Amino acid sequence: MPSSAERNPAAAASGAAPVSPGGVQSLERAFDLLERMADAGGEVGLSELSASSGLPLPTIHRLMRTLVSCGYVRQHPNRRYALGPRLIRLGESSSRLLGTWARPYLARLVEETGETANMALLDGDQVVYVAQVPSRHSMRMFTEVGRRVLPHSTGVGKALLAGTPADDVRQLLARTGMPAATERTITTPEGFLEALEHVREVGYAMDDNEQELGVRCIAVAVPDSPTAAAISISGPAGRVTEAATDKFVPLMQEVAQQLSKALASTGSGGG
Repeated sequence: MPSSAERNPAAAASGAAPVSPGGVQSLERAFDLLERMADAGGEVGLSELSASSGLPLPTIHRLMRTLVSCGYVRQHPNRRYALGPRLIRLGESSSRLLGTWARPYLARLVEETGETANMALLDGDQVVYVAQVPSRHSMRMFTEVGRRVLPHSTGVGKALLAGTPADDVRQLLARTGMPAATERTITTPEGFLEALEHVREVGYAMDDNEQELGVRCIAVAVPDSPTAAAISISGPAGRVTEAATDKFVPLMQEVAQQLSKALASTGSGGG
C-alpha cells in the first residue's frame, strides 16, 4: 500500500499534503492525517503527526478533535489517537465496490483460462477475498467472498506481500503464526521470505498445493491499487500445470494493469 508520501510526492519536501486547485484545505488535511495514521499502524501522538505532516500542533489538534467528534478517530487515555470504528463501515463498503468493479476483469480471466478467478485484499494481517467469478468446469475451485485466510499459505498472500520490507513481513508472521494447511505449506519465515524473493523475480506468485492438496493457484498484484490488491486464478493441479502457468501469467499481468487503470479512473472523480 503506498505511503502518504508516495500518494502525495509533491508534499515530501514540505511534509504537508498539497491542496488541489478548488479543493477544501481542511478536508484534504484531515484525510492526509488519517492516511498518515494508517501508515503508522493506526495509533499516533500529535507530535508524531506534526513531525510527519509539517502542520503546526494547534492545526492538528483542531482537525483531530473534529475527527474524534465524528467517530473516525478516538483518543486513548494516554492521549494518543487511534483510527476509529466508524471507518470500518466505510472500508467494508469500499471493499464491496472494489469487488464489483473487478468482476468484468475476473470474467475475462475465466473466459480465457477456464479457471475460477478471484480478487483479494490485504486487510490488517489477513487476506480477504472480495470478488470471484467461478469456472464453468464441473470440477472447480470455490472460495466464499468475504473469507479470510492467512497470507503465508496462499498465492494472493505472497503477491500482496512481495513488496513489503522483510522486517515487516517477519513481524506479521510472528503475529499470525504459520500453521500448516497441508504438508506443502511454508511454515518458516525464512522460507516465506525466499518465496517472496522469487515472486519479485518472476512477477507472479504460486500456491502449489499449499492451501489445499490437489489445488494450484497463480496470483499477481494489482499495481498502484488504492489498497493492496491481487487477482488470482485457481484450479485442479492437473489443469493448472507449468505449461498453463506460462500461458496464463502474461494474461493475468495484462488484466491487472487494466484493472489498475480502471480503479485509478474511478477514483479520479472528474468534474
